[in-house]
Amino acid sequence: MGKMSLQARLKSVTHAGSGLRELVATEANARIHLAASLAVLALGLLLGLEAWEWVAIILAATLVWVAEALNSALERLADAVTRDIHPSIRAAKDMAAGAVLLAALAAAMVGVLVLGPRLWSLLAA
Repeated sequence: MGKMSLQARLKSVTHAGSGLRELVATEANARIHLAASLAVLALGLLLGLEAWEWVAIILAATLVWVAEALNSALERLADAVTRDIHPSIRAAKDMAAGAVLLAALAAAMVGVLVLGPRLWSLLAA
């Protein structure tokens, strides 16, 4: 495989950015993830999280975003192949949606473990 020019690399990053914009513009769940990500970011800044806590929060949120992007990409690709109901396509879509659900549940658990004690302290004060 040959070396990619700087221009080719920049074009690749541009395509990735377009994909993320498309994801947020067309997928309601991505907009929910965006709102949740921004809320957690604001809360983390307000609570003064430590570096390791930010790492946990960022990894958890990124996992959700990656799962959502892959799920949406799989759904788009499947819909481009056929609009007919096919058992294998339905199963693949359900599995991808299940992956998003697992990622979101894991992120929620991380949020509770990292943010919960700090919020509890504020509320109890």
